[in-house]
Amino acid sequence: MSTLATPGPIVVPVEPVDSGWMPSPLYRMTVEEYEAMVASGALKERKRLHLINGLLVEKMTQKPPHAIADELCRDELDRVKPAGWHVRSAKPIRLLGQASVPEPDHCVVRGARRDYLAGHPGPGDIALIVEVADSSLADNRQYAVTMYGPAAIPVHWIVNLVDRQVEVYTDPGAAGYATRTDYRPGQQVPVVIGGQPVGQIAVDDLLP
Repeated sequence: MSTLATPGPIVVPVEPVDSGWMPSPLYRMTVEEYEAMVASGALKERKRLHLINGLLVEKMTQKPPHAIADELCRDELDRVKPAGWHVRSAKPIRLLGQASVPEPDHCVVRGARRDYLAGHPGPGDIALIVEVADSSLADNRQYAVTMYGPAAIPVHWIVNLVDRQVEVYTDPGAAGYATRTDYRPGQQVPVVIGGQPVGQIAVDDLLP
């Protein structure tokens, strides 16, 4: 009489830890929920966070070249902005129809600062958004496609420290921006506010 052997247990190698793993599904909060948390004081480190596509995203710490480019950009925008507009830096804006409250490095915004006591500026108030990018370059390009273009922000600049150029995105639409123009050292970037050219900024004056 034959006896069938029972198979032994199978040893399976343990998969290595994926340090980038996140559980799913993630909870996406609304703008209203986010702003309620800010108002309640629950986000005590709010200055390091902003809401992007319903998720809390930590803002990058600026390295010295980024910090210098950021300040250079602010100086140049202040120099060329026309009357009736102001530069708003690292402050929240509203993008209608989106679960995002980004805080761009700089915006050129219609009117005076006190005009926005009751609410953050939205696309109809913003002529230009500028982001300075080094390690965040890929994210900033995604923001152009997924946030600023669909929200009808007329012009979006990325001061690209990696490739030492200024990327200017125009012709916004549902799919992002239809046109990207790159300006390199030795060239001048046209500044368009409210649909009107108001001056130029040299690329060399924006790069650290």
